[in-house]
Amino acid sequence: MSEEKTNLGRRNVLRLIATTAAAVPVIGCSEKVAQKMVVKEGKPAAKPAVKNLDAPKQTLARGTPTDPDLLNPVVPWEMQLGASEMAVLAALCDVIIPADEISPSASSVGAQNYINEYVSAPYANNKADLVTVRGGVVWLDGESRRRFDAPFIELSEPQKTAICEDIKWTRTAKPEFQAGARFFAKIRGLTATAFYTTEEGMADIGYLGNRPMASFPGAPPEVLKRLGLDS
Repeated sequence: MSEEKTNLGRRNVLRLIATTAAAVPVIGCSEKVAQKMVVKEGKPAAKPAVKNLDAPKQTLARGTPTDPDLLNPVVPWEMQLGASEMAVLAALCDVIIPADEISPSASSVGAQNYINEYVSAPYANNKADLVTVRGGVVWLDGESRRRFDAPFIELSEPQKTAICEDIKWTRTAKPEFQAGARFFAKIRGLTATAFYTTEEGMADIGYLGNRPMASFPGAPPEVLKRLGLDS
């Protein structure tokens, strides 16, 4: 089989990463729901509560981390990354997902802002990722100056790509690039998640969900044929 057929395009790989990342919370929720549905032996399931139409309406969400107001979302924690760090991240996001004839670049839809919000969250995993991202930004700028005598944001696109080629996969990166590769892997996943959950990113992959429909015409014939359900 030719290399052209076996290698996935960069955007296809990123779409897969974003889809996988989005699926993880759903899987976790499903397990919790399933656990709550289990009926202990010898104890019948409780009858569903009857809604009291005369009861007072419940108060609205308070907008706290444990009781968020999803209609008016706010970020309750302070952003940790500074302007210079954000500039480097924006440039790197655009190496990962550049603008093309279909969609804008990752930074133009705010991928770097999502990364900042994510690593600034006051939770153990996010705090660990903040260390990875902040250290990676320092490493990337240092490598840029070592190779090209200029900070990363001032490099040409071929120069930026040359550095990223050496850190694109942890399994193939040389020992001296392993720290950079771990940083790049984290940013690649967060960039893909950020980009493909925007309207522009969903349009890029042809996602048609979350839209009202007067009727459902069914799955497209080509999809049914591929699944062997066209008979």
